[in-house]
Amino acid sequence: MAHYEPAARVTRIKASASVAAAARVRELRADGQEIIDLTVGEPDFDTPDHIKQAAVAAMDAGKTKYTSVNGTPELQAAIIERLARHTGIRYRTSQLTIGGGAKQIIYTALMASLNRGDEVIVLAPYWVSYPDMVLANDGTPVIVECGEDVGFKLTAAALEEAITPQTKWLILNSPSNPTGAVYDADELKSLGEVLIRHSHVHVLTDEIYDEIYFGEGRLRSLVTVVPELADRTLLVNGVSKSYAMTGWRLGYGAGPEPVVASINKLQSQISSCPSSISQAAAAAALTGDQTFVEDSVKIYRERRDVAVEGLNRVPGLSCVSAAGAFYLWVNCTGVIGKTTPDGATIVNDQDLVLYLLESASVAVIQGSAYGLAPYFRMSFATSLETVQAGVTAIGDALAALR
Repeated sequence: MAHYEPAARVTRIKASASVAAAARVRELRADGQEIIDLTVGEPDFDTPDHIKQAAVAAMDAGKTKYTSVNGTPELQAAIIERLARHTGIRYRTSQLTIGGGAKQIIYTALMASLNRGDEVIVLAPYWVSYPDMVLANDGTPVIVECGEDVGFKLTAAALEEAITPQTKWLILNSPSNPTGAVYDADELKSLGEVLIRHSHVHVLTDEIYDEIYFGEGRLRSLVTVVPELADRTLLVNGVSKSYAMTGWRLGYGAGPEPVVASINKLQSQISSCPSSISQAAAAAALTGDQTFVEDSVKIYRERRDVAVEGLNRVPGLSCVSAAGAFYLWVNCTGVIGKTTPDGATIVNDQDLVLYLLESASVAVIQGSAYGLAPYFRMSFATSLETVQAGVTAIGDALAALR
């Protein structure tokens, strides 16, 4: 077999920790083990029927051909109306990019804009893919640690300190994966004041969880609070999380025409266009009955509250209640240094995660994968019974430590 040498962009990145964790759970289950899976960032609900029916209707109508690289007119209109309601800004079709999930939009945005030496500010804890996406596209991730003392959120002072002449992007994720942190209007305004002074910095706002919000009223977007930044902000969203459509792979971005044009040029070479069937389903999701979204948020809130109460009763653990998304970011400082029944020492959060998997059959993801330790991420995008069983098993496993 001929020698194969992967490209540098492949060797300088890691595989997604969350994808790897989910794959490990599948392997263990295939071996016959019963695993309480609290890793996956995927709603456990089925896609609503009216959305599936829209996909069937599209197929029956023969809408199975290529579309424009930035989507069908129906989906474009649905996105424009949705963004107008949520942000107060009416984007033009020339400002839209549509791809195979929000993840692809973020990747192609970085691909379209980064040159070697360009810096991207990434906030830790971060979604696991952000730094590696930057590295894969020749950029330099500048990690800014946002600890528990600041609510896992970027402050204006920290942003000011992180910006250099090489800064190309700030990635802002609210609600946050993995912490569930949400920026309020005052916090966004203070960040906006810094960004206005640094006109060379673009902002990528990842708002994929914006419907899964447990506060009062509607979640605020940066472009709503600081509209002066709209001409250098790429807003990224999709239908995966809010409408339980992860497998449909449909995401979108809206922003400045030059940025979007570059992304769409790449998209034309990468995939030609997103799936026409997924586009029909996404249009139905965005324009149809929103009862599913409202009901699912109520269910997530109940699961969150049960998990937070239970975890905070476990000696050695603590967690704040998530303001959005469907994750808890659990501080396990009080467990580090303890010894397992087999005599092994829990040196770090990865050791703890492996101990929980091996001794309690509970799968969570270590905080070090998200750039901040010692924590672990626990998803409550699963049944209440699974959440309760997981919290109980974690408590029992930690009680056995010495």
